[in-house]
Amino acid sequence: MSESRFRTLGGHLATAGAYTIFGLNIVFCKDIANSGLVSPVVLFTFRVGGAALLFWLLSLFLPPEPVRKGDFGPIALASFIGLFVPQLTFLMAMPLASPIDTAVMSTLGPIFTMFFALFFLGEPVTGQKAGGVALSFAGVLFLIFNSVHTGGVGHSTPGGIFFLLLNCLSFSLYLGAFRPLIGRYGVVTFMKWMFLFSFLLSLPVSARVLLQTPFSALSPQLCWEIGYMVVFATFISYFLIPVGQKILRPTLVSMYSYVQPVIAAVVGIRAGMDSLSWQKAVATVLIVTGVLLVSRSRGRKEKS
Repeated sequence: MSESRFRTLGGHLATAGAYTIFGLNIVFCKDIANSGLVSPVVLFTFRVGGAALLFWLLSLFLPPEPVRKGDFGPIALASFIGLFVPQLTFLMAMPLASPIDTAVMSTLGPIFTMFFALFFLGEPVTGQKAGGVALSFAGVLFLIFNSVHTGGVGHSTPGGIFFLLLNCLSFSLYLGAFRPLIGRYGVVTFMKWMFLFSFLLSLPVSARVLLQTPFSALSPQLCWEIGYMVVFATFISYFLIPVGQKILRPTLVSMYSYVQPVIAAVVGIRAGMDSLSWQKAVATVLIVTGVLLVSRSRGRKEKS
């Protein structure tokens, strides 16, 4: 295997690993949300604060890498768009959306990333891509109109779908817009500043609620799930994604979100946290079919 192919394989493995972790995290976050003991803003502070600490500790064992003064502003903006908004909206959606609907909505990522890559990187949009966009949006609308306002297993609210849509848009913008900035620095250097900025942004929002959280009431299972969310779904996954971003094109990185519906659906149904209805099946078919049309339509500049 040539060096370039080995490097490409590494990018694929890193990205696939990150999105597999995200798929499991959907189910764990839903379980944490159902407990009602830890609010979404507190979970967000745990995620970014824990990951920031781990990345800064890891950086102590690596050669120092200075950051240009002019890049701190763009890194802070990347932190807001790529971490603060998507992670907070994801956690806010958890009490309002089922694991399957959460995973299905995540498949819109490649479509949004395609448009942002067109704007920032000049990747063309073909007729097949446009058709895929229309089909997937039909699936989203079908999912919204069939959402149920009452609680229970397998139900989502329109508000939950809205938060998931905002989550998908913001992270896709991050994938499409910040690839050149990410390429300037090592993964650990970039991520330690990203998570530090997000942690500082979270404190004004979560400080009061954090002090009111009944930590003594958390069960060992919830503590393990929160630990998974911080260590695996934040620290490790956000270490792996920039590896893929440096090697693969943004649309291809985002395509690995297709792993999430499979992981979340299987685990969610087996755990009794979700159910499969015909509405979910139809929405899934529409959205995933549209995404596949987009992924198979390659423009002249899309080589990866």
